[in-house]
Amino acid sequence: MPNYFYTAKSFDGQTKTGTLFSNDASQLAQTLRKENLFLINATLKEKKDKKLAFDIPFVGISSTEKIMMTRNLWIMFSSGLSLVRIFTILSNQAKKKKLKTMMIHINEKLNKGEGLSDSLSYYPKVFNNFFVSMVKIGEESGTLEEIFEILSTHMDRDHELKSKIRGAMIYPCIIVITMMGIGVVISVFVLPKFSAFLLGMNIPLPIYTRILIFLGAFSQKYWYMAIIAPIFLVYLFFMIIKTKRGKWIVDTILLRTPLISSFVKKNNSTVLIRSLSSLNASGISLVRSLEITFETVGNIYFKNALHEAVEKVKKGEKLSSALKPYANIFPFGAIDMMEVGEETGKTSVVLKKLSEFYEQEVIEVTKNFAVIIEPILIIFLGLLVAFFAISIIEPMYSSLKSI
Repeated sequence: MPNYFYTAKSFDGQTKTGTLFSNDASQLAQTLRKENLFLINATLKEKKDKKLAFDIPFVGISSTEKIMMTRNLWIMFSSGLSLVRIFTILSNQAKKKKLKTMMIHINEKLNKGEGLSDSLSYYPKVFNNFFVSMVKIGEESGTLEEIFEILSTHMDRDHELKSKIRGAMIYPCIIVITMMGIGVVISVFVLPKFSAFLLGMNIPLPIYTRILIFLGAFSQKYWYMAIIAPIFLVYLFFMIIKTKRGKWIVDTILLRTPLISSFVKKNNSTVLIRSLSSLNASGISLVRSLEITFETVGNIYFKNALHEAVEKVKKGEKLSSALKPYANIFPFGAIDMMEVGEETGKTSVVLKKLSEFYEQEVIEVTKNFAVIIEPILIIFLGLLVAFFAISIIEPMYSSLKSI
């Protein structure tokens, strides 16, 4: 969705400027009219941040450093320090060169009179649209202290969830890496010796033994393919999912695969509901909250749900009603709970409770998935060993029997 820089006037003649996501200038004018503003001028916001992002290095700033930085912003700002002073302190404290460079550059922009949100937008891979939009709202409403507190809590929860998911998947990953290592060792060092022995017996070999011999010969001759092929396949996969068609195919498979489907639904719902909860708590309108949340979810089906929800909410529909056509991608009961929150006037409380509930659900699903996949991987490893053993032993047994 394009990001417009607009100039508008209110009924009392005051001029207001800002940025807003909208499909086109006509829709932007309608959105502003609902806020008693008349659009004077609208231009697409320049994507200078992306160009600068390549010139100034930012890669290497971890999520933990981002959380600490946000927490420090909240504490220092609440103590009455100016933003220029805060970023001077943060740049002096920074140990990593990339982090220090970023802090110095943001401080320079603040000294030149740029807003904090505009200064942060030069680093889109460090401060995503959700973060920048929240700060922008804080600047406009004068509630930066509360915004930094909400962002700090939001990022803490997100980091904790991702850490637990990664922790639960460590053991299965170790098994997979071990299997790959055993496969490489057998193919490159063991199979060639057995191949020479089996072929020297001059007896008819079973098809699976011939396949094994072929794999051994291929691995020995083209050993570099074991390095190039995985890298190429990973690169190809990431190139495919960057396309709209590829993203749709991957997300469709994930949502229809048993075991994985439940995790994908709950994980995306957690991100979506937590973002809406944080935005709602900061006083941002529902339409604007949905537009910002659109940027935080990864699954294309959830993006489509939010995109349609924005249009329906603009026409006066409730959020729960707007999301009901997509009830199949949300965990059971999620939309019903949103409806209860709207009816009781406690939407913010309900969204917060839902996000906490589904975070725990995601953690439990991840643990169960890890428990289930471990024996599957071990069985698969056992089958590979059995295949290798039978392929070698049976020809040897046949030759001894003939003797």
